[in-house]
Amino acid sequence: MDPKFKAFTDYLVELGTDHVPHSDTPFLSHLIGVCRDLERWGCEQAVCRAGLFHSIYGTQQFQRFCLPLERRMEVRELIGERAEYLAYLNCAMYRPSFDGILEHDGPLNMADRLTGQEIELSEETFTDLCTLHLCDWLEQVPRTKQWDFRRIAYRRMAERLGGVAKEAYDDVFLQEKRGSKSG
Repeated sequence: MDPKFKAFTDYLVELGTDHVPHSDTPFLSHLIGVCRDLERWGCEQAVCRAGLFHSIYGTQQFQRFCLPLERRMEVRELIGERAEYLAYLNCAMYRPSFDGILEHDGPLNMADRLTGQEIELSEETFTDLCTLHLCDWLEQVPRTKQWDFRRIAYRRMAERLGGVAKEAYDDVFLQEKRGSKSG
């Protein structure tokens, strides 16, 4: 476990994330769940920290909590530059542009929905962002039951990442099949 985990969660509690609803659980619980799953996947510390803050500025889908971008430096100083950058990218992601990268071989350019700018991603950053974004969805989809939301894009992420990410994808989506048989 990250030695700064308590400081991070204390910060998130101070922001009130424990009182914000998210996918039938408190937002803080979801953030912790994503972080823990990334740890179980064996991700490096910066990716796990990004998992804990992955939607701190709001996302295209989730707007119930949005820390103002003017506070990015504060978050960066708390969790580190790489972790904050990954969290920012996850928040700023214009999903159709991200999904387009997964569909075609070509430049790793993603639209930033917050600035309107195009961001060129390195291979490492794109892989880390796929990992973060996929883990975020897999943590919540069993609660939301939105099995078909961007399903092709999430499957492509899982296949691209392989290993534990693909296994987690398969395990989570087996729950859908089990649920439909009992219903």
